[in-house]
Amino acid sequence: MKHLLVTGGAGFIGSNFVRCIFGKYPQYQVVVLDKLTYAGNLENLKDVATNPRYTFVHGDICDAALVDKVMQEYGIDAIVNFAAETHVDRSLLEPASFLMTDVYGTYVLLEAARRFEIERFLQVSTDEVYGHIEQGSVKEDAPLSPRSPYSASKAGADMMVQAYYISHDVPTFITRGSNTFGPYHHPEKLIPLCITNALDDLPLPIYGDGRQVRDWLYVEDHCFGIDVVLHQGKVGEVYNLGGGNERYNLEVVQAILKLLSKPDALIRHVADRPGHDRRYSLDSTKLISLGWQRTQSFEKALAQTVQWYRNNEAWWRKIKGGEFSQYYQKQYGQRLANPGSGQIQ
Repeated sequence: MKHLLVTGGAGFIGSNFVRCIFGKYPQYQVVVLDKLTYAGNLENLKDVATNPRYTFVHGDICDAALVDKVMQEYGIDAIVNFAAETHVDRSLLEPASFLMTDVYGTYVLLEAARRFEIERFLQVSTDEVYGHIEQGSVKEDAPLSPRSPYSASKAGADMMVQAYYISHDVPTFITRGSNTFGPYHHPEKLIPLCITNALDDLPLPIYGDGRQVRDWLYVEDHCFGIDVVLHQGKVGEVYNLGGGNERYNLEVVQAILKLLSKPDALIRHVADRPGHDRRYSLDSTKLISLGWQRTQSFEKALAQTVQWYRNNEAWWRKIKGGEFSQYYQKQYGQRLANPGSGQIQ
């Protein structure tokens, strides 16, 4: 592989993955295809913009003609698909775009992979496709049981990827990562939302009792895991990519406040969202057997993340204006007007 197409590469994990590839493979050419929706941001790739091995194409993965043009023009021999609508809250408000991008867009990419006979197609998925995990940690052969429009769209995409491997011999791989955090994370998500709100002494909205359990994974470790699967994984296989850092959401928020020397009084328990999964937990033994390992402890990575948002205020302030402020009001305005309504006693 020498010519890599990274779709959704201007987003959070995608942009970090581009840096990972440039840092490790000096011979690779990387083409980023991104629609630049609210979550796509060329500032995320500002530090690689002058790299002669980097090319950016503005476009939608649902545009089959454009995808074919990119495949031909740049001689693409591998695709890593990060392009997706990803936020559960938004999927509850406007699910249609999730179906189009996450399912139909993945189909368009798979068709291109089939026709151009590429060497690798890696689908970046999520632990949420397994649904709520009451006990233990889930392995890759567990049944999919999505419970939100977002996770359902990602599960549909995963199934399409596996179907193309079985039906058309497309050399596919799927990674299912746990909750990821780090630099360039859009402030609609829990950790960056709480960091940026706390910096401004604004309320931190926490769903229900805040005792939902998530397994946290630092973005660099997530990218390293994807890299391992892309180069060493077995074709047709799924690989879980867990952080091994299960925490209550409330614990995470309290840790952020402590790092910022802010009071817990900023926390506001608000009405929970519909169908909120209580716990996720991945068994990553299969990926670890390929040599992958986590490099960052949760505490160190969280401290680094908090410092990054402190140092990059201009980046997140620009995002939190405009469209985001409208979304935030729609999602949290009424909830914050009735704090405590979602707290479970």
